[in-house]
Amino acid sequence: MEHILGQGWEILPAGGATGEAFFAKYEEQKLFLKRNSSPFLAVLSAEGIVPKLVWTKRMENGDVITAQQWMAGRELKPEEMGQERVAKLLKKIHDSAPLVSMLERLGKVSFKPEKMLLELEISMDKEMRQMPDITSAFTFLKAEVKNIENDKFVVCHSDINHNNWLLSEDNQLYLIDWDGPVIADPALDIGMLLYLYIPRENWSGWLEQYGLLLTDNLLLRMRWYVVRQTLLSIQWHKDKQRYPEMDYWIQFLQEINKNYE
Repeated sequence: MEHILGQGWEILPAGGATGEAFFAKYEEQKLFLKRNSSPFLAVLSAEGIVPKLVWTKRMENGDVITAQQWMAGRELKPEEMGQERVAKLLKKIHDSAPLVSMLERLGKVSFKPEKMLLELEISMDKEMRQMPDITSAFTFLKAEVKNIENDKFVVCHSDINHNNWLLSEDNQLYLIDWDGPVIADPALDIGMLLYLYIPRENWSGWLEQYGLLLTDNLLLRMRWYVVRQTLLSIQWHKDKQRYPEMDYWIQFLQEINKNYE
């Protein structure tokens, strides 16, 4: 990294799962660097969804380094996820034709429920599949997979956890960490956000800010995608031997089954 930036820069690892992200500082200049980011980042920057992309450079070994503005700010708190600006930014993302176009150019196709269910069945191990709550969840997913068809496919972030929402010091909201975007039903993002952060009695109000009515069809679609994502989370944490997190998601699944039957 040093030979790209020149002398005098202080470079620190930024953490994260891949170890490919860094903070760089020189006097008053601050950058967020990442190795081999997707070209999708440029469109996200142009749309104002992530902090501004400053430059992109290709190294001799073929790696591509991107530099973004290092934004001073903080993560959103869980209780802030009900704010109108969250709904408006998610709506802006879901309505963006350039985002869909770029993902399609990168080879992405619409991720439909049938394929999601197939991939989930392959990923869940035998031990997990025998748990009663997980067996019930699969019964639900299979029974309803044909009933959640939707003709609107948009770019979904697919991990709308509150710690992926960055509020800058100048009060600008961003959605960051775009490592797993998909072209899918917007209910994939909306459902997880509502189930995780918004009391059930406030769902209609949040959706009004987004621009949707709470219908029986939307309720079913959201529940379907949330159940699927919860099963993925259970298996992922088990594979990583993160058992307290696995138990959290099992309990979350039990709450879904209890409260939304």
